[in-house]
Amino acid sequence: MNDKLNLTLNISAILGTGLVAGVFLAFSSFIMEALGRVPPPAGMAVMQEINITVITPLFMIILFGTAIVCMLLSINAFLGGFGWHNLLLLVAMAFYVLGVIGVTLVCNVPLNDELAAASPINETGIALWSRYLTNWTFWNTVRGLASCAACALFAFALR
Repeated sequence: MNDKLNLTLNISAILGTGLVAGVFLAFSSFIMEALGRVPPPAGMAVMQEINITVITPLFMIILFGTAIVCMLLSINAFLGGFGWHNLLLLVAMAFYVLGVIGVTLVCNVPLNDELAAASPINETGIALWSRYLTNWTFWNTVRGLASCAACALFAFALR
């Protein structure tokens, strides 16, 4: 891969991982807290709507397009040998693909599916909401921190 393309992909990875980290950490640091402070049926209903409306082309391109960029960089790094620069790219890719995409698919999406099937007006749904707030926020924080780590490593790899 030529240097110009590699630089473009690296900058794209920094921007993508940074944007994803910002969205996820905003949810973990104050949005979920706010949803937990309102009456459970209201918080639950709003989160159900968020989980529907987040599936937009722009967000999906940023979330999954960044994973593709990370994998392209890691393929180039793997083919380029195992110097420090390439090792940083491989570790950054692992943080993003495993810590963001993997956790999303294995942890957050199943929790979202469970919430989507629940009713915000019965006791079972309200009990689920309490668990959801804790569990979803934990895994979302993992995703945010993993994306932050990937961003830092991609930035450091530019040096």
